[in-house]
Amino acid sequence: MIRQLYGVDDGALEEVFKRRAGISTAMESARRVAEDVRAGGDAAVRKYTKEFDGVELRGLEVTEDEMYNAVELIDYETIGHLETAIANIEAFHSLQRPAGDMWLTEISPGIRLGQKFTPLQRVGAYIPGGTASYPSTALMLIVPAKVAGVPEVIACTPPRKDGTVHPLTLAALDMAGADRVFKVGGVQAIAAMAYGTQSIPRVEKIVGPGNVYVTAAKIYVRDTVEIDMPAGPSEIVVIADDTANPSYIAADMIAQAEHDVNAMSILLTPSELLAEAVDIEIEKQKETASRRHIIEKAAMGIYVVDDIEVAAGVCDRIAPEHVEVMVRDPMLVLNRLHNAGTIYLGEYAPVAAGDYASGANHVLPTGGYARVFSGMNTMQFIKTTSVQAIEREGLESIKDTIIALASIEGLDAHARSVSKRFEQ
Repeated sequence: MIRQLYGVDDGALEEVFKRRAGISTAMESARRVAEDVRAGGDAAVRKYTKEFDGVELRGLEVTEDEMYNAVELIDYETIGHLETAIANIEAFHSLQRPAGDMWLTEISPGIRLGQKFTPLQRVGAYIPGGTASYPSTALMLIVPAKVAGVPEVIACTPPRKDGTVHPLTLAALDMAGADRVFKVGGVQAIAAMAYGTQSIPRVEKIVGPGNVYVTAAKIYVRDTVEIDMPAGPSEIVVIADDTANPSYIAADMIAQAEHDVNAMSILLTPSELLAEAVDIEIEKQKETASRRHIIEKAAMGIYVVDDIEVAAGVCDRIAPEHVEVMVRDPMLVLNRLHNAGTIYLGEYAPVAAGDYASGANHVLPTGGYARVFSGMNTMQFIKTTSVQAIEREGLESIKDTIIALASIEGLDAHARSVSKRFEQ
């Protein structure tokens, strides 16, 4: 598993980038299903739920009774843990919300500019299912939307084989404030939220992670509806030096690998001794992992680099979902990183902390999209509209510039719309 890496070498990282080719290969299948749902509505949703999930649904929506019964099944201790997570997520995301609904400031005499903040009116949240239940993702999507002021948040999540949704996921959705929940997953859920069906309303934006088909579907429907980011199989890059604990690193790499067979876990270190120790620890810890059958198929790699600066450069090239920094001076590395979904500093900052309870969001860009996309945050649910309040004095101070530039561009009517206001 241990390899030498000299500089930012794409050839040596070929396996990493090959793992990310899945979205493009899934696009044609996603397109076919999405178009069927666009044309067929609920009937197509039911057809693909039966085909892909092996479930024949009567009603697509979770009823009030189903929601109530699910919450009743959850013990008080678990409810308390959910409440702790919600409080931290709410606190962190409230800090991201603009202080007011708008602001205006005087740029120059007679010219006041500002922004108006408007929450989206209806958002669709995709909560993954399949190989595991993810109540934490329900919190990470619904709470920020409600903090932002979105009046209607609908959620789609895959049903279990008996046609129900896991009670813990339903409890999390209910506690977080989801307005409606549908027992639909996969591409058909994304398409239903994008185009609307007889049962599932059309939304303005779709948020949430999923497998390569869900991610491909989100990219495909983007001509109709906005999306948060391409968020597919999980990724972690650990940057560590000889001060790091190999047992912690191995545990964190395995934790991400257990998500999905397409997950990716990488260690970048200048220490050959650490690399060898982590390699041994991974093999040892895998022995007792309950999801070893998935971990064994995930991409795991240990790369020995020249120094920590090279490690930071390689990490930036990968642009991973998660970065853990376990070195003597974490802040120095932080300042050198530009492309990451989220960054954890220090040996007591595992990804699992952000996954569940620290309050930061775990819905993050994957597949290298951290180069251009931000992770889930409150502003994902808020539109900004510029506001311009201009008086005669203000327009007069810039009229010559406006007229000159409009004339240069050959847009005489633009120039005249200003000069008209100053004709005697």
